[in-house]
Amino acid sequence: MEDISFSELNLMPKIQMAIDEMGFDVSTEIQAKAIPMIRSGVDVIGRSQTGTGKTIAFAIPAIEKIDTDEERSTVQVLILCPTRELAQQGCEEIKKLIKYKSGIYPVEVYGGAPMDRQIMKLRKANIVIGTPGRVMDHMRRRTLKLDNLKMVVLDEADEMLSMGFKEDIETILIDTPADRQTVLFSATMPASIMALTKQFQKNPKVIEINKAQVTLENINQAFVDVPMGRKMDALNLLLRFYSPKLAMIFCNTKSMVDDVSGYLTNNGFNAEGLHGDMKQAQRTKVMDSFKYGKTAILVATDVAARGIDVNDVDYVINFDIPQNVEYYVHRIGRTGRAGKAGKALTICSGRHQAYTMRSIAFSVKSEINEIPIPSVEDINAKSDENHIIAIEEALNSRAKDKFTNMAQELISKGYEAEKIAAVMLQLHFGTEETHLKDIKVEARSKPIAQGSFRANGDFQKIVIDIGRSNRVAPNHIVGAITERTSLSGKDIGKIEIFDDRTVVAVPSSNISSVVDDMVGCKICGQPTKTALFSDKQKPAARRYYGKNEKDSNSRRTNGYRPKRSY
Repeated sequence: MEDISFSELNLMPKIQMAIDEMGFDVSTEIQAKAIPMIRSGVDVIGRSQTGTGKTIAFAIPAIEKIDTDEERSTVQVLILCPTRELAQQGCEEIKKLIKYKSGIYPVEVYGGAPMDRQIMKLRKANIVIGTPGRVMDHMRRRTLKLDNLKMVVLDEADEMLSMGFKEDIETILIDTPADRQTVLFSATMPASIMALTKQFQKNPKVIEINKAQVTLENINQAFVDVPMGRKMDALNLLLRFYSPKLAMIFCNTKSMVDDVSGYLTNNGFNAEGLHGDMKQAQRTKVMDSFKYGKTAILVATDVAARGIDVNDVDYVINFDIPQNVEYYVHRIGRTGRAGKAGKALTICSGRHQAYTMRSIAFSVKSEINEIPIPSVEDINAKSDENHIIAIEEALNSRAKDKFTNMAQELISKGYEAEKIAAVMLQLHFGTEETHLKDIKVEARSKPIAQGSFRANGDFQKIVIDIGRSNRVAPNHIVGAITERTSLSGKDIGKIEIFDDRTVVAVPSSNISSVVDDMVGCKICGQPTKTALFSDKQKPAARRYYGKNEKDSNSRRTNGYRPKRSY
Protein backbone atom coordinates (compact mmCIF):
# COMPACT_ATOMS: atom_id res chain seq x y z
CA MET A 1 0.00 0.00 0.00
CA GLU A 2 1.29 3.46 -0.92
CA ASP A 3 1.90 5.96 1.89
CA ILE A 4 -1.02 8.31 2.48
CA SER A 5 -0.38 11.59 4.26
CA PHE A 6 -2.80 12.87 6.88
CA SER A 7 -3.45 15.91 4.69
CA GLU A 8 -4.96 13.55 2.10
CA LEU A 9 -7.49 12.27 4.67
CA ASN A 10 -9.32 15.62 4.76
CA LEU A 11 -9.14 16.07 8.52
CA MET A 12 -10.79 18.96 10.30
CA PRO A 13 -8.32 21.89 10.17
CA LYS A 14 -7.97 21.99 13.96
CA ILE A 15 -7.31 18.23 14.17
CA GLN A 16 -4.80 18.58 11.31
CA MET A 17 -3.01 21.26 13.36
CA ALA A 18 -2.80 18.86 16.30
CA ILE A 19 -1.55 16.02 14.08
CA ASP A 20 1.16 18.31 12.68
CA GLU A 21 2.19 19.29 16.21
CA MET A 22 2.35 15.63 17.23
CA GLY A 23 4.89 15.15 14.44
CA PHE A 24 2.81 12.84 12.24
CA ASP A 25 2.97 13.30 8.49
CA VAL A 26 2.25 9.94 6.86
CA SER A 27 -0.57 7.75 8.21
CA THR A 28 -0.10 4.08 9.03
CA GLU A 29 -1.95 1.46 7.01
CA ILE A 30 -4.64 0.93 9.66
CA GLN A 31 -5.19 4.70 9.91
CA ALA A 32 -5.42 5.18 6.15
CA LYS A 33 -7.97 2.37 5.83
CA ALA A 34 -9.98 2.80 9.03
CA ILE A 35 -10.52 6.57 9.19
CA PRO A 36 -12.52 6.85 5.93
CA MET A 37 -14.42 3.62 6.63
CA ILE A 38 -15.45 4.58 10.18
CA ARG A 39 -16.42 8.04 8.92
CA SER A 40 -18.89 6.41 6.50
CA GLY A 41 -20.92 5.18 9.47
CA VAL A 42 -20.67 1.43 8.87
CA ASP A 43 -19.74 -1.07 11.56
CA VAL A 44 -16.04 -1.96 11.33
CA ILE A 45 -13.79 -4.84 12.42
CA GLY A 46 -10.12 -3.91 12.49
CA ARG A 47 -7.49 -6.59 12.94
CA SER A 48 -4.35 -4.83 14.04
CA GLN A 49 -1.38 -5.32 16.36
CA THR A 50 0.10 -2.97 18.95
CA GLY A 51 2.27 -0.25 17.43
CA THR A 52 0.20 0.29 14.27
CA GLY A 53 -1.47 3.52 15.42
CA LYS A 54 -5.00 2.17 15.79
CA THR A 55 -5.88 4.58 18.65
CA ILE A 56 -5.67 7.52 16.27
CA ALA A 57 -7.47 5.41 13.64
CA PHE A 58 -10.65 5.35 15.70
CA ALA A 59 -10.10 8.52 17.77
CA ILE A 60 -10.25 10.92 14.82
CA PRO A 61 -13.64 9.68 13.49
CA ALA A 62 -14.92 9.53 17.10
CA ILE A 63 -14.04 13.20 17.65
CA GLU A 64 -15.65 14.13 14.34
CA LYS A 65 -18.80 12.27 15.44
CA ILE A 66 -19.36 14.59 18.41
CA ASP A 67 -22.07 17.20 18.02
CA THR A 68 -20.76 20.03 20.17
CA ASP A 69 -24.15 21.78 20.09
CA GLU A 70 -25.68 19.02 22.23
CA GLU A 71 -25.66 19.22 26.01
CA ARG A 72 -22.23 18.62 27.49
CA SER A 73 -23.55 15.82 29.67
CA THR A 74 -24.62 13.76 26.65
CA VAL A 75 -22.19 10.89 26.12
CA GLN A 76 -21.98 10.34 22.38
CA VAL A 77 -18.93 8.04 22.11
CA LEU A 78 -17.93 5.16 24.40
CA ILE A 79 -14.53 3.47 24.08
CA LEU A 80 -14.03 0.22 26.04
CA CYS A 81 -10.47 -0.94 26.89
CA PRO A 82 -9.22 -4.03 28.79
CA THR A 83 -6.90 -2.20 31.21
CA ARG A 84 -6.64 1.05 33.12
CA GLU A 85 -3.40 1.84 31.35
CA LEU A 86 -4.99 1.60 27.91
CA ALA A 87 -7.92 3.76 29.03
CA GLN A 88 -5.49 6.41 30.29
CA GLN A 89 -3.40 6.16 27.15
CA GLY A 90 -6.45 6.46 24.89
CA CYS A 91 -7.72 9.51 26.75
CA GLU A 92 -4.31 11.20 26.57
CA GLU A 93 -4.19 10.60 22.81
CA ILE A 94 -7.64 12.13 22.33
CA LYS A 95 -6.67 15.16 24.44
CA LYS A 96 -3.70 15.74 22.13
CA LEU A 97 -5.95 15.53 19.06
CA ILE A 98 -8.46 18.09 20.44
CA LYS A 99 -5.86 20.59 21.61
CA TYR A 100 -7.18 23.24 19.20
CA LYS A 101 -10.80 22.07 19.10
CA SER A 102 -13.31 23.19 21.71
CA GLY A 103 -16.46 21.44 22.89
CA ILE A 104 -14.93 17.94 23.25
CA TYR A 105 -14.75 16.54 26.79
CA PRO A 106 -13.04 13.13 27.07
CA VAL A 107 -13.09 11.36 30.45
CA GLU A 108 -11.39 8.10 31.42
CA VAL A 109 -13.03 5.81 33.98
CA TYR A 110 -11.42 2.73 35.50
CA GLY A 111 -11.22 0.79 38.73
CA GLY A 112 -8.77 1.65 41.47
CA ALA A 113 -9.48 5.40 41.17
CA PRO A 114 -11.81 7.53 43.34
CA MET A 115 -15.40 7.18 42.16
CA ASP A 116 -16.47 10.69 43.23
CA ARG A 117 -13.89 12.40 41.01
CA GLN A 118 -15.00 10.36 38.02
CA ILE A 119 -18.65 11.21 38.72
CA MET A 120 -17.83 14.93 38.70
CA LYS A 121 -15.99 14.67 35.38
CA LEU A 122 -18.75 12.57 33.80
CA ARG A 123 -21.23 15.44 34.28
CA LYS A 124 -19.81 17.19 31.22
CA ALA A 125 -18.29 14.28 29.29
CA ASN A 126 -19.22 13.53 25.69
CA ILE A 127 -16.50 10.90 25.12
CA VAL A 128 -15.93 8.20 27.75
CA ILE A 129 -12.93 5.87 27.68
CA GLY A 130 -13.10 3.14 30.28
CA THR A 131 -12.75 -0.44 31.41
CA PRO A 132 -15.94 -2.57 31.26
CA GLY A 133 -16.15 -3.11 35.02
CA ARG A 134 -16.04 0.56 35.96
CA VAL A 135 -18.34 1.54 33.08
CA MET A 136 -20.86 -0.96 34.47
CA ASP A 137 -20.46 0.57 37.94
CA HIS A 138 -21.34 4.02 36.62
CA MET A 139 -24.26 2.66 34.61
CA ARG A 140 -25.68 1.05 37.76
CA ARG A 141 -25.29 4.33 39.64
CA ARG A 142 -26.92 6.20 36.74
CA THR A 143 -23.86 8.47 36.64
CA LEU A 144 -23.26 7.29 33.06
CA LYS A 145 -26.19 7.28 30.65
CA LEU A 146 -25.82 5.89 27.15
CA ASP A 147 -29.23 6.84 25.74
CA ASN A 148 -27.73 9.16 23.12
CA LEU A 149 -24.70 7.10 22.22
CA LYS A 150 -23.68 7.33 18.56
CA MET A 151 -20.56 5.16 18.53
CA VAL A 152 -19.04 2.44 20.68
CA VAL A 153 -15.44 1.26 20.18
CA LEU A 154 -14.17 -2.06 21.54
CA ASP A 155 -10.38 -1.70 21.74
CA GLU A 156 -8.28 -4.86 22.23
CA ALA A 157 -11.49 -6.90 22.18
CA ASP A 158 -9.67 -10.24 22.38
CA GLU A 159 -7.98 -9.23 25.63
CA MET A 160 -11.23 -8.02 27.15
CA LEU A 161 -12.82 -11.39 26.48
CA SER A 162 -9.81 -13.34 27.76
CA MET A 163 -9.95 -11.29 30.97
CA GLY A 164 -13.56 -12.32 31.59
CA PHE A 165 -15.37 -9.15 30.48
CA LYS A 166 -17.69 -10.93 28.04
CA GLU A 167 -20.86 -10.57 30.13
CA ASP A 168 -20.07 -6.94 31.02
CA ILE A 169 -19.54 -6.06 27.36
CA GLU A 170 -22.80 -7.75 26.37
CA THR A 171 -24.69 -5.93 29.13
CA ILE A 172 -23.23 -2.58 28.08
CA LEU A 173 -23.98 -3.09 24.38
CA ILE A 174 -27.54 -4.24 25.06
CA ASP A 175 -28.10 -0.99 26.96
CA THR A 176 -27.00 1.21 24.04
CA PRO A 177 -29.17 2.50 21.15
CA ALA A 178 -29.76 -0.04 18.39
CA ASP A 179 -28.71 2.44 15.69
CA ARG A 180 -25.27 3.11 17.20
CA GLN A 181 -22.12 2.48 15.16
CA THR A 182 -19.96 -0.36 16.56
CA VAL A 183 -16.22 -0.45 15.87
CA LEU A 184 -14.13 -3.38 17.06
CA PHE A 185 -10.34 -3.69 17.08
CA SER A 186 -8.60 -6.93 17.98
CA ALA A 187 -5.15 -8.44 17.50
CA THR A 188 -6.64 -11.92 17.12
CA MET A 189 -9.98 -13.23 15.89
CA PRO A 190 -10.96 -16.24 18.00
CA ALA A 191 -14.45 -17.75 17.85
CA SER A 192 -15.58 -15.67 20.85
CA ILE A 193 -14.84 -12.45 18.95
CA MET A 194 -16.70 -13.65 15.89
CA ALA A 195 -19.71 -14.51 18.05
CA LEU A 196 -19.63 -11.01 19.53
CA THR A 197 -19.51 -9.32 16.13
CA LYS A 198 -22.35 -11.50 14.86
CA GLN A 199 -24.51 -10.54 17.83
CA PHE A 200 -23.82 -6.81 18.02
CA GLN A 201 -22.61 -5.62 14.60
CA LYS A 202 -24.55 -5.08 11.39
CA ASN A 203 -22.77 -6.24 8.22
CA PRO A 204 -19.37 -5.08 9.48
CA LYS A 205 -16.60 -4.17 7.06
CA VAL A 206 -13.29 -5.89 7.81
CA ILE A 207 -9.87 -4.22 7.76
CA GLU A 208 -6.88 -6.49 8.16
CA ILE A 209 -3.41 -5.07 7.83
CA ASN A 210 -0.37 -7.15 6.95
CA LYS A 211 0.39 -9.20 10.06
CA ALA A 212 4.11 -9.21 9.32
CA GLN A 213 4.29 -5.44 8.93
CA VAL A 214 4.80 -4.71 12.60
CA THR A 215 7.54 -7.20 13.24
CA LEU A 216 9.64 -8.26 10.34
CA GLU A 217 11.27 -5.32 8.66
CA ASN A 218 13.31 -3.79 11.46
CA ILE A 219 13.60 -6.66 13.92
CA ASN A 220 16.40 -9.22 14.11
CA GLN A 221 14.82 -12.39 15.53
CA ALA A 222 16.72 -15.25 17.16
CA PHE A 223 16.32 -17.99 19.74
CA VAL A 224 18.43 -20.05 22.12
CA ASP A 225 17.69 -23.65 23.10
CA VAL A 226 18.75 -24.45 26.66
CA PRO A 227 18.44 -27.48 28.95
CA MET A 228 15.40 -27.72 31.20
CA GLY A 229 15.70 -25.71 34.39
CA ARG A 230 18.42 -23.42 33.00
CA LYS A 231 16.32 -20.62 31.54
CA MET A 232 17.11 -18.17 34.36
CA ASP A 233 20.85 -18.66 33.98
CA ALA A 234 20.57 -18.31 30.20
CA LEU A 235 18.65 -15.05 30.64
CA ASN A 236 21.39 -13.77 32.96
CA LEU A 237 24.07 -14.51 30.38
CA LEU A 238 22.11 -13.03 27.48
CA LEU A 239 21.41 -9.77 29.30
CA ARG A 240 25.03 -9.36 30.34
CA PHE A 241 26.35 -10.09 26.86
CA TYR A 242 23.94 -7.88 24.87
CA SER A 243 23.57 -5.15 27.55
CA PRO A 244 20.23 -3.73 26.34
CA LYS A 245 19.52 -0.13 27.28
CA LEU A 246 15.78 -0.80 27.47
CA ALA A 247 14.34 -4.32 27.37
CA MET A 248 10.98 -6.02 27.86
CA ILE A 249 10.84 -9.63 29.03
CA PHE A 250 7.56 -11.49 28.53
CA CYS A 251 6.25 -14.30 30.74
CA ASN A 252 3.00 -16.23 30.42
CA THR A 253 1.98 -16.07 34.09
CA LYS A 254 1.97 -13.58 36.95
CA SER A 255 3.93 -15.94 39.20
CA MET A 256 6.65 -16.28 36.57
CA VAL A 257 6.88 -12.49 36.31
CA ASP A 258 7.55 -12.39 40.06
CA ASP A 259 10.12 -15.20 39.82
CA VAL A 260 12.03 -13.67 36.90
CA SER A 261 12.02 -10.08 38.16
CA GLY A 262 13.11 -11.29 41.61
CA TYR A 263 15.95 -13.34 40.12
CA LEU A 264 17.17 -10.41 38.02
CA THR A 265 17.06 -7.99 40.94
CA ASN A 266 18.99 -10.43 43.13
CA ASN A 267 21.62 -10.71 40.40
CA GLY A 268 22.27 -7.00 40.10
CA PHE A 269 19.97 -6.00 37.24
CA ASN A 270 17.81 -2.88 37.22
CA ALA A 271 14.53 -4.77 36.67
CA GLU A 272 10.90 -4.58 37.80
CA GLY A 273 7.86 -6.77 37.25
CA LEU A 274 4.40 -5.79 36.03
CA HIS A 275 1.18 -7.84 36.19
CA GLY A 276 -2.50 -7.52 36.99
CA ASP A 277 -2.33 -8.55 40.65
CA MET A 278 -0.34 -5.44 41.57
CA LYS A 279 -2.11 -2.41 43.05
CA GLN A 280 -2.81 0.40 40.61
CA ALA A 281 -0.44 2.86 42.28
CA GLN A 282 2.38 0.32 42.11
CA ARG A 283 1.65 -0.52 38.47
CA THR A 284 1.65 3.15 37.50
CA LYS A 285 4.96 3.69 39.29
CA VAL A 286 6.58 0.72 37.51
CA MET A 287 5.26 1.77 34.10
CA ASP A 288 6.39 5.38 34.48
CA SER A 289 9.80 4.25 35.67
CA PHE A 290 10.21 2.15 32.52
CA LYS A 291 8.78 4.79 30.17
CA TYR A 292 11.22 7.42 31.42
CA GLY A 293 14.22 5.10 31.42
CA LYS A 294 14.71 4.80 35.19
CA THR A 295 14.10 1.05 34.96
CA ALA A 296 16.10 -0.70 32.23
CA ILE A 297 14.28 -4.07 32.22
CA LEU A 298 10.53 -4.62 32.49
CA VAL A 299 9.25 -8.15 33.10
CA ALA A 300 5.56 -8.39 32.23
CA THR A 301 2.61 -10.53 31.20
CA ASP A 302 1.01 -9.91 27.81
CA VAL A 303 -2.08 -8.22 29.26
CA ALA A 304 -0.19 -5.93 31.68
CA ALA A 305 2.12 -4.75 28.89
CA ARG A 306 -0.78 -3.58 26.71
CA GLY A 307 -0.64 -0.12 28.30
CA ILE A 308 3.06 0.39 27.56
CA ASP A 309 3.83 2.63 24.58
CA VAL A 310 7.61 3.16 24.35
CA ASN A 311 9.51 3.62 21.09
CA ASP A 312 13.06 3.02 22.38
CA VAL A 313 12.86 -0.65 23.44
CA ASP A 314 15.92 -2.25 21.84
CA TYR A 315 15.35 -5.85 23.00
CA VAL A 316 12.26 -8.00 23.54
CA ILE A 317 12.94 -11.34 25.23
CA ASN A 318 10.38 -14.14 25.37
CA PHE A 319 11.22 -15.96 28.58
CA ASP A 320 8.12 -18.11 28.04
CA ILE A 321 7.08 -19.25 24.57
CA PRO A 322 4.08 -17.14 23.45
CA GLN A 323 0.70 -18.88 23.50
CA ASN A 324 0.30 -18.48 19.73
CA VAL A 325 1.81 -16.82 16.69
CA GLU A 326 -0.22 -13.66 17.09
CA TYR A 327 0.99 -13.19 20.66
CA TYR A 328 4.55 -13.55 19.33
CA VAL A 329 3.88 -10.86 16.74
CA HIS A 330 2.27 -8.66 19.38
CA ARG A 331 5.22 -9.03 21.77
CA ILE A 332 8.12 -8.40 19.44
CA GLY A 333 6.27 -5.48 17.86
CA ARG A 334 7.36 -3.61 20.99
CA THR A 335 10.81 -3.15 19.48
CA GLY A 336 11.89 -1.95 16.03
CA ARG A 337 9.53 1.03 16.19
CA ALA A 338 9.78 4.49 14.66
CA GLY A 339 12.20 3.25 12.01
CA LYS A 340 14.71 1.98 14.58
CA ALA A 341 16.30 -1.46 14.54
CA GLY A 342 15.19 -3.91 17.21
CA LYS A 343 16.09 -7.36 18.43
CA ALA A 344 13.84 -10.19 19.66
CA LEU A 345 15.20 -13.21 21.53
CA THR A 346 13.22 -16.27 22.58
CA ILE A 347 14.47 -18.73 25.19
CA CYS A 348 13.41 -22.27 24.32
CA SER A 349 13.80 -25.30 26.52
CA GLY A 350 13.03 -28.74 25.21
CA ARG A 351 12.41 -30.23 21.81
CA HIS A 352 8.80 -29.14 21.57
CA GLN A 353 9.53 -25.47 22.23
CA ALA A 354 12.22 -25.51 19.56
CA TYR A 355 9.64 -26.96 17.15
CA THR A 356 7.24 -24.20 18.17
CA MET A 357 9.80 -21.59 17.17
CA ARG A 358 10.21 -23.27 13.81
CA SER A 359 6.44 -23.13 13.34
CA ILE A 360 6.35 -19.45 14.33
CA ALA A 361 9.11 -18.64 11.85
CA PHE A 362 7.13 -20.33 9.09
CA SER A 363 3.90 -18.52 10.04
CA VAL A 364 5.43 -15.02 10.11
CA LYS A 365 7.57 -15.78 7.03
CA SER A 366 10.69 -14.75 8.90
CA GLU A 367 14.15 -16.10 9.51
CA ILE A 368 14.57 -16.88 13.22
CA ASN A 369 18.05 -18.27 13.73
CA GLU A 370 19.34 -20.25 16.67
CA ILE A 371 22.24 -18.42 18.29
CA PRO A 372 24.82 -19.70 20.81
CA ILE A 373 24.46 -18.98 24.49
CA PRO A 374 27.25 -16.59 25.49
CA SER A 375 29.79 -17.97 27.95
CA VAL A 376 31.34 -16.09 30.88
CA GLU A 377 34.48 -15.72 28.78
CA ASP A 378 32.43 -14.20 25.93
CA ILE A 379 30.84 -11.73 28.33
CA ASN A 380 34.16 -10.68 29.86
CA ALA A 381 35.70 -10.21 26.40
CA LYS A 382 32.68 -8.15 25.25
CA SER A 383 32.88 -6.09 28.43
CA ASP A 384 36.58 -5.38 27.88
CA GLU A 385 35.86 -4.40 24.28
CA ASN A 386 33.16 -1.96 25.39
CA HIS A 387 35.51 -0.49 28.00
CA ILE A 388 38.20 0.12 25.36
CA ILE A 389 35.66 1.89 23.12
CA ALA A 390 34.51 4.09 26.01
CA ILE A 391 38.11 4.94 26.97
CA GLU A 392 39.03 5.81 23.37
CA GLU A 393 36.04 8.15 23.15
CA ALA A 394 37.12 9.79 26.41
CA LEU A 395 40.74 10.14 25.20
CA ASN A 396 39.53 12.01 22.12
CA SER A 397 37.98 14.64 24.35
CA ARG A 398 39.83 17.08 26.60
CA ALA A 399 40.20 16.10 30.24
CA LYS A 400 39.49 18.65 32.94
CA ASP A 401 42.54 20.56 34.17
CA LYS A 402 42.16 19.20 37.67
CA PHE A 403 42.60 15.56 36.50
CA THR A 404 45.47 16.49 34.16
CA ASN A 405 47.25 18.11 37.13
CA MET A 406 46.68 14.98 39.24
CA ALA A 407 48.25 12.79 36.54
CA GLN A 408 51.26 15.10 36.21
CA GLU A 409 51.77 15.10 39.97
CA LEU A 410 51.81 11.27 40.06
CA ILE A 411 54.35 11.17 37.20
CA SER A 412 56.52 13.74 39.00
CA LYS A 413 56.58 11.38 41.99
CA GLY A 414 58.15 8.69 39.81
CA TYR A 415 55.15 6.55 38.87
CA GLU A 416 55.03 5.25 35.31
CA ALA A 417 52.17 6.49 33.13
CA GLU A 418 51.26 2.91 32.14
CA LYS A 419 50.94 1.83 35.79
CA ILE A 420 48.89 4.92 36.65
CA ALA A 421 46.50 4.16 33.79
CA ALA A 422 46.15 0.49 34.79
CA VAL A 423 45.41 1.36 38.43
CA MET A 424 42.82 3.94 37.39
CA LEU A 425 41.13 1.39 35.09
CA GLN A 426 41.06 -1.08 37.97
CA LEU A 427 39.51 1.51 40.26
CA HIS A 428 36.87 2.34 37.66
CA PHE A 429 36.02 -1.10 36.27
CA GLY A 430 37.42 -3.55 38.80
CA THR A 431 34.52 -3.29 41.21
CA GLU A 432 32.03 -4.62 38.65
CA GLU A 433 30.30 -7.70 40.07
CA THR A 434 29.19 -10.08 37.35
CA HIS A 435 27.66 -12.86 39.50
CA LEU A 436 28.75 -15.28 36.79
CA LYS A 437 31.43 -17.43 38.40
CA ASP A 438 29.30 -20.56 38.67
CA ILE A 439 27.06 -20.05 35.64
CA LYS A 440 27.61 -22.23 32.62
CA VAL A 441 24.80 -23.00 30.21
CA GLU A 442 25.28 -25.02 27.04
CA ALA A 443 22.78 -25.49 24.27
CA ARG A 444 20.94 -28.80 24.22
CA SER A 445 23.01 -31.38 22.39
CA LYS A 446 20.08 -33.41 21.07
CA PRO A 447 19.39 -32.54 17.43
CA ILE A 448 15.88 -31.64 16.39
CA ALA A 449 14.48 -34.11 13.86
CA GLN A 450 13.04 -32.75 10.65
CA GLY A 451 9.31 -32.96 10.11
CA SER A 452 6.31 -32.01 12.18
CA PHE A 453 4.79 -33.09 15.45
CA ARG A 454 1.48 -34.87 15.02
CA ALA A 455 -0.58 -36.52 17.73
CA ASN A 456 -1.44 -40.07 16.69
CA GLY A 457 -4.47 -40.40 18.89
CA ASP A 458 -2.68 -42.61 21.47
CA PHE A 459 -2.33 -41.49 25.07
CA GLN A 460 0.25 -42.02 27.77
CA LYS A 461 0.08 -40.99 31.39
CA ILE A 462 2.09 -38.50 33.40
CA VAL A 463 2.00 -38.15 37.18
CA ILE A 464 2.16 -34.83 39.02
CA ASP A 465 3.03 -34.88 42.73
CA ILE A 466 0.09 -32.82 43.94
CA GLY A 467 -3.39 -34.02 44.74
CA ARG A 468 -6.61 -33.78 46.70
CA SER A 469 -4.85 -32.91 49.97
CA ASN A 470 -3.73 -29.65 48.29
CA ARG A 471 -7.31 -28.93 47.19
CA VAL A 472 -6.46 -29.49 43.55
CA ALA A 473 -9.33 -29.62 41.08
CA PRO A 474 -9.34 -30.70 37.42
CA ASN A 475 -9.43 -27.09 36.18
CA HIS A 476 -6.19 -26.39 38.08
CA ILE A 477 -4.49 -29.30 36.33
CA VAL A 478 -5.81 -28.41 32.88
CA GLY A 479 -4.89 -24.74 33.38
CA ALA A 480 -1.33 -25.59 34.43
CA ILE A 481 -0.71 -27.98 31.53
CA THR A 482 -2.18 -25.70 28.86
CA GLU A 483 -0.26 -22.76 30.27
CA ARG A 484 3.12 -24.49 30.29
CA THR A 485 2.82 -26.63 27.16
CA SER A 486 1.40 -26.38 23.65
CA LEU A 487 -1.58 -28.60 24.51
CA SER A 488 -5.10 -27.24 24.63
CA GLY A 489 -7.79 -28.45 27.00
CA LYS A 490 -9.31 -30.71 24.36
CA ASP A 491 -5.96 -32.51 23.92
CA ILE A 492 -5.91 -33.67 27.55
CA GLY A 493 -7.41 -37.06 28.35
CA LYS A 494 -8.52 -38.64 31.60
CA ILE A 495 -7.53 -36.91 34.87
CA GLU A 496 -7.34 -39.00 38.05
CA ILE A 497 -6.86 -37.08 41.30
CA PHE A 498 -5.54 -38.99 44.33
CA ASP A 499 -4.65 -37.68 47.76
CA ASP A 500 -1.02 -36.88 47.00
CA ARG A 501 -0.74 -37.05 43.22
CA THR A 502 -2.61 -36.60 39.97
CA VAL A 503 -2.41 -38.86 36.93
CA VAL A 504 -3.13 -37.27 33.54
CA ALA A 505 -3.42 -38.80 30.08
CA VAL A 506 -1.73 -36.78 27.33
CA PRO A 507 -1.04 -37.55 23.64
CA SER A 508 1.81 -40.03 23.27
CA SER A 509 3.54 -37.88 20.68
CA ASN A 510 3.81 -35.02 23.19
CA ILE A 511 4.68 -37.02 26.29
CA SER A 512 8.38 -36.13 26.60
CA SER A 513 7.90 -32.45 25.79
CA VAL A 514 5.06 -32.17 28.32
CA VAL A 515 7.25 -33.64 31.07
CA ASP A 516 10.03 -31.23 30.08
CA ASP A 517 7.76 -28.19 29.90
CA MET A 518 6.21 -28.90 33.32
CA VAL A 519 9.55 -28.56 35.11
CA GLY A 520 9.26 -25.84 37.75
CA CYS A 521 5.48 -25.58 37.39
CA LYS A 522 3.49 -24.33 40.38
CA ILE A 523 -0.09 -25.49 40.88
CA CYS A 524 -2.24 -23.85 43.55
CA GLY A 525 0.90 -22.07 44.67
CA GLN A 526 2.78 -25.34 45.27
CA PRO A 527 5.97 -26.31 43.38
CA THR A 528 5.38 -29.61 41.58
CA LYS A 529 7.31 -32.36 39.85
CA THR A 530 6.04 -34.19 36.78
CA ALA A 531 7.20 -37.59 35.57
CA LEU A 532 6.17 -40.43 33.31
CA PHE A 533 3.61 -42.66 34.99
CA SER A 534 4.54 -46.25 35.71
CA ASP A 535 1.96 -48.96 36.26
CA LYS A 536 3.91 -49.89 39.38
CA GLN A 537 3.05 -46.54 40.97
CA LYS A 538 0.25 -46.98 43.48
CA PRO A 539 -1.79 -44.16 45.02
CA ALA A 540 -1.01 -43.62 48.69
CA ALA A 541 -3.62 -44.78 51.21
CA ARG A 542 -5.26 -41.96 53.08
CA ARG A 543 -5.99 -41.91 56.78
CA TYR A 544 -9.26 -40.15 57.41
CA TYR A 545 -11.61 -39.47 60.28
CA GLY A 546 -15.17 -40.66 60.61
CA LYS A 547 -17.98 -38.20 60.06
CA ASN A 548 -18.42 -37.35 63.74
CA GLU A 549 -14.85 -37.71 64.92
CA LYS A 550 -13.54 -34.24 65.75
CA ASP A 551 -10.76 -34.51 68.31
CA SER A 552 -7.52 -36.42 68.67
CA ASN A 553 -9.07 -38.85 71.12
CA SER A 554 -11.73 -39.86 68.64
CA ARG A 555 -11.68 -43.34 67.12
CA ARG A 556 -9.58 -43.34 63.92
CA THR A 557 -9.98 -45.57 60.92
CA ASN A 558 -7.35 -46.43 58.36
CA GLY A 559 -8.67 -46.94 54.91
CA TYR A 560 -8.20 -46.19 51.28
CA ARG A 561 -10.14 -43.29 49.93
CA PRO A 562 -11.26 -43.97 46.35
CA LYS A 563 -9.81 -41.87 43.60
CA ARG A 564 -11.91 -39.47 41.58
CA SER A 565 -11.80 -39.66 37.82
CA TYR A 566 -12.76 -36.95 35.35
